[in-house]
Amino acid sequence: MIPLAQACAVPDEGPLSRRRFDEPAQPYRTPFARDRARVIHSRAFRRLAGKTQVFTERYSDHFRSRLTHTMEVAQIARSIAVALGLNQDLTETLALVHDIGHPPFGHAGERALDEAMQEHGLRFDHNLHALRIVDHFEVRYLGFRGLNLTLGVREGIIKHSRDYSLAEHPELSEFFLDLYPPVEAQIIDLADEIAYLTADLDDGIEAGILSLQKVRGGVELFERYFAPLEREHPEARDQLKFNEALRRVLHALVTDLIEHTALQIREHGLNNLDAIRSAPARVCQFSPAMESLRMATKRFLYENLYLSADLTGAHEEASAVIHRLFAWWMEDPSRMPASHAAMAAESGAARVVADYIAGMTDAYILQLYRELTGETRLYPGPVSS
Repeated sequence: MIPLAQACAVPDEGPLSRRRFDEPAQPYRTPFARDRARVIHSRAFRRLAGKTQVFTERYSDHFRSRLTHTMEVAQIARSIAVALGLNQDLTETLALVHDIGHPPFGHAGERALDEAMQEHGLRFDHNLHALRIVDHFEVRYLGFRGLNLTLGVREGIIKHSRDYSLAEHPELSEFFLDLYPPVEAQIIDLADEIAYLTADLDDGIEAGILSLQKVRGGVELFERYFAPLEREHPEARDQLKFNEALRRVLHALVTDLIEHTALQIREHGLNNLDAIRSAPARVCQFSPAMESLRMATKRFLYENLYLSADLTGAHEEASAVIHRLFAWWMEDPSRMPASHAAMAAESGAARVVADYIAGMTDAYILQLYRELTGETRLYPGPVSS
């Protein structure tokens, strides 16, 4: 029986349900359920449908977008929250908002935007950008700017995947930087890992960049489940055996994370939220054995998929587009829409240009690039292997 962690859960009413601007409570929704609705109805959330996860649409329209990936993370994270007895509404909201700050072209786009910012002594961080989106860029309500999300969600946006130093980020002082986030936030980073490790194996096979033989030989965690299926169902289609093995991999990762997190909470006597926050380390962890398998799977994907020749060309093109457009708007910020150009004097041109680019979908930034440069042959197709 898995020991539950209800005593450590974030309550629906309390300091973390506080908003920057007071609003009357609703009788039929928790504060975090209201946040979930606000995220889903936001423009930034909708734009995730047009942003790359790993593969651009030139490969297929079946692959994960940033939006479908986010939905998979939310499903996994909520399942973990249910098993541990945590606040499900808060967990799901954090999963839905966790990637909202990503620019176009996936991680290649984020690297390029960060490189462009560094030339001006600044950095681009998608967590910090996500906070700017929900606090400032979403304009939907008459009484306040932004989505007016709860402190619990805003803290989770910042801290779900990394810890920030108060010395380096004094502007984040309200987010308890000397404390770990609640378990609901800690779950998100590892639910994200589970989602993309399994999905990227799936999409990599679908794209033809990975082969079943290569995955079997290079991913011990996958072979652990595929080999018995091969023995038991030798006549079955490889694709069906692959699907079933991948399903079992996902289940094994989720189960291990639930069980080991519960074990950490129990063994360290963490029986309330304050204890979670002041624990020696984050409590949401895989077991050492599973962590080793997870890291090996991640290395395999980097070596054979993310850094493959098939994707390198697309990454280089994405980087070139972002660098060139960043320089174009930096040269004359008035070339941006008037609303952005007006902010350049107050917030600095580099930050505003980065904000402008980060809000774009892949299709929109490519359209602008083609209009401004006259080049029409970007993303010609996969590199032949």
